[in-house]
Amino acid sequence: MKFLETKLPGVIVIEPKVFGDHRGWFTETYNDAAFKQAGININFLQDNHSFSATKGTLRGLHYQMNPKSQTKLVRCTRGTIYDVAVDIREGSPTYGEWYGVELSEENKKQLLVPKGFAHGFMTLTDDVEVQYKVDELYSPENDRGIIWNDPEISIEWPIDIQPVLSAKDEKAPLLKDADNNFKIGD
Repeated sequence: MKFLETKLPGVIVIEPKVFGDHRGWFTETYNDAAFKQAGININFLQDNHSFSATKGTLRGLHYQMNPKSQTKLVRCTRGTIYDVAVDIREGSPTYGEWYGVELSEENKKQLLVPKGFAHGFMTLTDDVEVQYKVDELYSPENDRGIIWNDPEISIEWPIDIQPVLSAKDEKAPLLKDADNNFKIGD
């Protein structure tokens, strides 16, 4: 596995080794020892799996507040997504900055989104499946969001259309108005 640092501290692109032959292919999507060797010591507790039927579906930007914040390890196992992490740690030199990467069933890349970052993705194809590990269980009372098109964040989504959104995501606040208890160093 390759662990590639991004411009946001702690946000890491992971490129697994893929072994293929006439039968197909094999890859390790998670290896605790390899993660620990790369300095990533996370105890994942829950796996999630989503399906989005329509190209242009946008899920996010989501996070859970402390004490139930989550680190996410995201991969796309069917179709293609544009996956985004936004630094929401107050006092961080990269506060409000974002990083995006294309994840697909073909490239098999994964994105590690640490605590203190909001996460979202847009589907670039129809019939998309996304799977991700988290290190904290879902907590409805700590579940929060930020509007996907916050002008201060200015995410450059790759498809210039009105996305398909959930009712919750349509009503999400701007970052400056969002509930947020993340501070640099948390």
